[in-house]
Amino acid sequence: DETLCCGGYLQQAVTAGATIAVVWMTAGDSFEIDAIVTERTLRPKGAGLEKLGVRRIAEAHAAADRLGVPRAQQYLLGFPDRDLRVLLQGPAGTPLRSRYTGVNAVPYAGALHPGSPYTGAALRRNLQEVIERFAPTIVLAAAPQDRHPDHSASGALAVELLRAGAARVRIYYWIVHGGHDWPAPRGLHRERPLLPPRIARDLAWERTPLSDAQVAGKLAALGEHRTQLRVMRRFLEAFVRSDEIYAPAP
Repeated sequence: DETLCCGGYLQQAVTAGATIAVVWMTAGDSFEIDAIVTERTLRPKGAGLEKLGVRRIAEAHAAADRLGVPRAQQYLLGFPDRDLRVLLQGPAGTPLRSRYTGVNAVPYAGALHPGSPYTGAALRRNLQEVIERFAPTIVLAAAPQDRHPDHSASGALAVELLRAGAARVRIYYWIVHGGHDWPAPRGLHRERPLLPPRIARDLAWERTPLSDAQVAGKLAALGEHRTQLRVMRRFLEAFVRSDEIYAPAP
């Protein structure tokens, strides 16, 4: 997501002398179709999906490196993929056990806090720690209209924590899952602009033009996400356009 929606913006921020960071809420370890292809098994579960998570983490780090994000400012939280909304809206107490990996605490050694229990309170503490440590002035977060439940839930949590703080932070929304027909056309069309999806047309979208070099840098970063490119290349490449779009959070 940092590459699809923000790859050009991050490069522009680096050029302008800004300090940048990226936060991954999950390791993407529930993507069973991805695991079927990469692990060559028809029933990926448990350790197989956790292994996929390790690969996707490495790919995400490599992509962020290309976009100019310092390793010290690449934060992995590692909470359960596809379960963030349940985690944040569910009752406190007993940690949730992932339907995919079978674990109930952050299993990744490179996470901000390995072993953090899969609870909404722990997720809030982890993200709050990153916010306090990095002290952002501009934040790009998932729009509420994004149809992936992890995206909309993580965006809502970021907005909640940022607005509860004393500092003034500008928040802008991005979107990945904007409906089955978006973005269109599929495939690589680097000269075309990215138009807002119909499901989020009420947001005040703003266009950020990208230079040819920034488009090339974004495409190179996307190339690091090898496991996902193997199963959804045309969808992912459709985000490499002549611009990126963001909407100010109301």
